[in-house]
Amino acid sequence: MNKKIILFIVLSSWIYALPAGINRIVNKSGIPKNDISIYIKEAGNGGRELASLNASKTRTPASVIKVLPIYAATLKLGFDYRWPTQFYTVGSLKNGVLKGDLVVKGFGDPTLSTRDLKSIVSTIKAKGIKKITGNIVIDRSYFAVGTKNNSGFDKNTYSPYNAMPDAMMFNERISTICITPNKNAVHKKVADGSYKIVNKLQRVNKPCKGRYSWPGLKINNSSAMPEVWLQGKISKKCGKRNICKVITKPYKSFYYALKDTLKKEGVTVSGKMRLNKVPSNANILFTHYSRSLEKIISKTAKKSNNLYARHLLLLLGAKMYGAPSTLAKGRKAVEYILRSKGALGRGTLRIDNGSGLSRTAKLNAKLLAYMYDNAYNRYGLRWMKTLSIAGVDGTIKRRFRGTVVKNRAWMKTGTLNRVKNIGGYVKSRSGRMYTVVILVNTKQGRWKAAQLQNNIMKWLVTYKGRGTKRAVKTVTPSKSKIIIETNTKSVPKKSSIEKPSGAYYIQTGSFSSVPTSDYIASIKKLGLPYTTEYTDKYKVLVGPYSNENLARTSLAKVRKHINGGAFLVNNKSNMKSKGAALY
Repeated sequence: MNKKIILFIVLSSWIYALPAGINRIVNKSGIPKNDISIYIKEAGNGGRELASLNASKTRTPASVIKVLPIYAATLKLGFDYRWPTQFYTVGSLKNGVLKGDLVVKGFGDPTLSTRDLKSIVSTIKAKGIKKITGNIVIDRSYFAVGTKNNSGFDKNTYSPYNAMPDAMMFNERISTICITPNKNAVHKKVADGSYKIVNKLQRVNKPCKGRYSWPGLKINNSSAMPEVWLQGKISKKCGKRNICKVITKPYKSFYYALKDTLKKEGVTVSGKMRLNKVPSNANILFTHYSRSLEKIISKTAKKSNNLYARHLLLLLGAKMYGAPSTLAKGRKAVEYILRSKGALGRGTLRIDNGSGLSRTAKLNAKLLAYMYDNAYNRYGLRWMKTLSIAGVDGTIKRRFRGTVVKNRAWMKTGTLNRVKNIGGYVKSRSGRMYTVVILVNTKQGRWKAAQLQNNIMKWLVTYKGRGTKRAVKTVTPSKSKIIIETNTKSVPKKSSIEKPSGAYYIQTGSFSSVPTSDYIASIKKLGLPYTTEYTDKYKVLVGPYSNENLARTSLAKVRKHINGGAFLVNNKSNMKSKGAALY
């Protein structure tokens, strides 16, 4: 086949990036295509690529990045791992009296809470301790995270999603103040002497709505002990109101709650709280364990819990590179674990704190999909169930309720200002499972982005095919594709029996600059015919082939030796200016 024929075929073809149905949804969304990244493929290794748009473009991930430390923790520790909190004694224990200290070492269990105290205190009593003459010593040295209470990410300083990690975490660093106006009652949900409530609320005989339905709040951190000021007017007719804020240190809250529970169970503590590492002469008393990692990562993903994600990152840092763990160790650990298990694709990756509450965190759709594929291959449904299930639970419980997507999607979402992302799996009615990542970083409105994602997922549920048309720009003479290099020495001879209805090509790659000589040499080494073309990008096509069987034989070689994502393009003569990507 000569160059003129090749040029004619190239000029008269489209190389699709999206199926027509998804392309229509994108065009109707009102969001510029440059703001959208889409990557959809059949789930698992070797699954056919279905749709790709800006799939390698670096984006702000928001909370979809949580699945990286979540999956890395699963790979490193296993679903059944349980976070320890260790209890020691220093001194002598005789006749129920511990003449010394009770030492508690935290390893960052983010789930440790008030509900664990009964079991902990029961165990302390079962060990024969009825009185502690010394202090309660807390070792929070497993993480090197400083003393900040909140991340300061935005103006909602005291909101739970801004809570900072700590090796001695308790109640997710949240302090809860219970207000019951109709009973004129204000109290702390958990005994905690580390902060003070100043009640300046005025109860008024007004309907419980508007300005009278919720107490005003001001937090003063200028003194050693934080003060929470309740102020303004509130209706006497209002029922219970709980204020949940990040106010104080979790290890202080733990100390006061533990001491109070011990007292209620008849165990007295004479001393105070001290921060120190476990002394060398300490004796292990017992170890309290968290729930399973499987349950913890499920809450991290389904509820998009920032604190849990931060703790997973830091835990991996300590496990891989030793305590005390730091953000740098955590990031390094996550990347190493994923890469060593073949779960990390190509492209820029900045994990930052692992929670997605960040503007510096970065990744691309294809990289994220690569991880999802790896998880699907290794753990299947068990992994998928840790994600939010459409219309059932988590962040997409309401979003897909009453739609065809209900019970057919397992997803992790991510939302920040000008960011609306989603990634995971969608199962079509025909039974095919797809890995789906849709990242939208736009000024056009998060609701538009959510609608776009919803519509694509609905379309995918009803989709029955495999190979699909993918929509891109029509090639016109004013945007003629420039032939950079052509090699037709190895073009198969036309069979005297077969009457080809068109030509088949294999697209091996798409580049922003001229393909390297090494890349071209890899094609020549296989003895394959090829052509390099240019419009807005350089694309390398292997072929042409007179029939699909011949083309697929070469496609297998290309995928094995050059690019596993290569796909087949059919340019039939009766399609004139249309082409079909067959994969």
